[in-house]
Amino acid sequence: MKGNSGEEVSKRESSGGSSSSLNLDWRFNQTLRNVQGLLKGRSFPGKVLLTRKSEPAIESSVAERSPDIERSHSETDIGPNESIDVHEGKVQSSGNVASDAKVKKANPSSAKSDNADAEPQKSVSGARATDSARIAKFKKELSAQTVVLDSLRQLAWSGVPPYMRPTVWRLLLGYAPPNSDRRDAVLTRKRLEYVECVARYYDIPDTERSDDEINMLRQIGVDCPRTVPDVSFFQQPEVQKSLERILYTWAIRHPASGYVQGINDLATPFLLVFLSEHLEGSMENWRLSDLLPQKISDVEADCYWCLSKLLDGMHDHYTFAQPGIQRLVFKFKELVRRIDEPVSRHIEEQGLEFLQFAFRWFNCLLIREVPFHLVTRLWDTYIAEGDALPDFLVYICTSLLLTWSEKLQKLDFQEMVMFLQRLPTGKWTDQELEMVLSRAYMWHTMFESSPSHLAR
Repeated sequence: MKGNSGEEVSKRESSGGSSSSLNLDWRFNQTLRNVQGLLKGRSFPGKVLLTRKSEPAIESSVAERSPDIERSHSETDIGPNESIDVHEGKVQSSGNVASDAKVKKANPSSAKSDNADAEPQKSVSGARATDSARIAKFKKELSAQTVVLDSLRQLAWSGVPPYMRPTVWRLLLGYAPPNSDRRDAVLTRKRLEYVECVARYYDIPDTERSDDEINMLRQIGVDCPRTVPDVSFFQQPEVQKSLERILYTWAIRHPASGYVQGINDLATPFLLVFLSEHLEGSMENWRLSDLLPQKISDVEADCYWCLSKLLDGMHDHYTFAQPGIQRLVFKFKELVRRIDEPVSRHIEEQGLEFLQFAFRWFNCLLIREVPFHLVTRLWDTYIAEGDALPDFLVYICTSLLLTWSEKLQKLDFQEMVMFLQRLPTGKWTDQELEMVLSRAYMWHTMFESSPSHLAR
């Protein structure tokens, strides 16, 4: 794509072009540079999408209109151990002194500088300032009399400080009201309503249940011990009992879908986040029995209502035949074909259907595909996406799959099935997850305004 000249930009502005379109172009180019810098020296599927040139005239125009927009690092300052915050259009460094030093060493001009040792320290200080600035923004939004959800959503997309996560999730999911004066009263009422539902539907003898309800409760009882089996906390009987109450109550109150295997996974991030308000230290050392019954009930209620709010936006994912998931898998297949045709062709030639591996990805929202310690960070983005989550999930899955583009093209059918059922993400850190989200955001930005790219 050719860059527009200053004259063309001037004509566009004089003909009524809005500044929002310029901001979108600037933001795209900013994101593109961020990802390119992070990917230096790496092979990358769909690299044709990384060839869009920057538009100097547009950037200059936007810079004049938005003097508050600054880049915290140049393109060459982004090292392999740094993460980026693409949602806000800024580079947010999380690299350490050692990684920064390597970048400076690789830059001849920096090596000649008399302040070579001071630069890494300056970069680290900048990163800390950025983190402090983000926390300050969260505090400002949350301390308002009425929280502006759009602003909070934009902040949360790039990650929420752990101790603020319970409050932010309640607000963005619509469980807690934005008005602080009403918040405590609403939460108290909703928690009491959950207690009444448990008493009415769960705490009753089997003689008062239908055969279908008995079978559903039995299936939930089987699935709870299988939930996140590699995390010892979820193997505690008290935790499994809490999950059982939440899931059964939800299923009874949502008869169109009832309980579907996989929903048990979706309750776990909520349980982890809301328990973090009451239990300290590592999750491995948590004991649910240390909490008073009232606290456990409040946590369960918050999990129940937030799970309900999340699934309200994707209800047909869990109704009969799960048509919502099948629709997303089809879009996933088409997007992979458009971005990385060689991988798409190889998968097709080997006779592997996307449903064979992607159904679980969408059914469990990738909880089983990434290490559990990264799930809450991933869900910050999910919850920030709101009703747009199902569509954006297609881009996240595409980005995840194409992380191993070259490897997949060397595997036969059986090898691909085994590989995709157990992705090598066990040692992933925030850096790898941020890369997946960054690519997804970039591709979504490109294709969202060009739907014809996904047309046959």
